[in-house]
Amino acid sequence: MAATGPVNQNWDFSCNMDVDFETDQHAFIAYKALSVDKELQPDKVRRAMSVSNNKLSVNFEAIEARLLRASFSAFVDVLSLATRTVQEFGQD
Repeated sequence: MAATGPVNQNWDFSCNMDVDFETDQHAFIAYKALSVDKELQPDKVRRAMSVSNNKLSVNFEAIEARLLRASFSAFVDVLSLATRTVQEFGQD
């Protein structure tokens, strides 16, 4: 039988981020672009996103600080690209 890891994870490290966009539509475009990028270790890092009032809200939780940092850093890189793309091509 294969080991599946601990059933009850301790999500000891967390980080929240809010990113304001010009419109709800622009925030949703970023949300859709970022939602396809899944966490590589979902049993150790998890991410939740939502869009409301022109704002993309993101919550990260991890069992280790280094995993949180790596996940957040990778996410910000992709977010930066998505934001620049929306600014360049997302005009109505």
